[in-house]
Amino acid sequence: MDIKGRVVIVTGASSGIGEATAREFGRQGAKVVLAARRLDKLHALAQEIKGMGSGAETLVVQADLSKLEDIQSLVAQTLEKFMRIDILVNNAGFGRLDWLENLDPVKDIQAQMDVNVMGVIQTTRQVLPLMIKQRSGSIINMCSMAGLVGTPTYTIYAASKHAVHGFSEALRREAKPWGIDVSLIYPGGVVTEFTRHAGIKRKTRAATPKFMLLTAEQVGQAVVKLARRPRRMWIIPWLWSVTAFMNKFMPGFVDYTTITRFTIPEREDELKRN
Repeated sequence: MDIKGRVVIVTGASSGIGEATAREFGRQGAKVVLAARRLDKLHALAQEIKGMGSGAETLVVQADLSKLEDIQSLVAQTLEKFMRIDILVNNAGFGRLDWLENLDPVKDIQAQMDVNVMGVIQTTRQVLPLMIKQRSGSIINMCSMAGLVGTPTYTIYAASKHAVHGFSEALRREAKPWGIDVSLIYPGGVVTEFTRHAGIKRKTRAATPKFMLLTAEQVGQAVVKLARRPRRMWIIPWLWSVTAFMNKFMPGFVDYTTITRFTIPEREDELKRN
């Protein structure tokens, strides 16, 4: 797909991967719809894209992806200005990482599922009939390694990303006859606001090795590559494929290693008390 002139919706475009993705589409001369809750950041990004000299156009839409009426308004405003939708990047999402019993039932559990799962499903549902009518389109869903490998403190986030994985797999097989590609991207650790908002507290200081950390720009570039040349799924960096392979074919080893090297050391004080 030639990106120039294509109409692209990027959700969660106010920061991190969404911002970098929208910027990269703008650099390629696309018509970029910037959707998120923080209007000030969206307007600043829109001005930046317009100043690139690539011929890109922008549309800023304030939208909370947990609200169906906001999603419907996003699609309606896009069609009003650009008349079509060629690419949908379902990027909006967040994580709250803690032991399950510590997570707030509404603010942490329900909210994550509303945005990370229902936001993706409902946005896709609004866009899909248009792409079917066009008999073309690309839907790119931002997953995570948590969508392939569940780890302690990631219970709800992993559940949401596993749901996105299953949804995307089924949708790919539904939509392909209409000329619509559905792609999944699975980044490992990325340097964004995610960690700051996730509430991570770790005694073991376990974290993604620095040499495997990605920048938001690297993920954004990968998303644009998927739009240009779709594939079913893309794990980045590729070394995480080894982890996914081991989790699938050696689950006992992964369980033992994770529990003894992470779960027990992290919960040592609680285990002693109880």
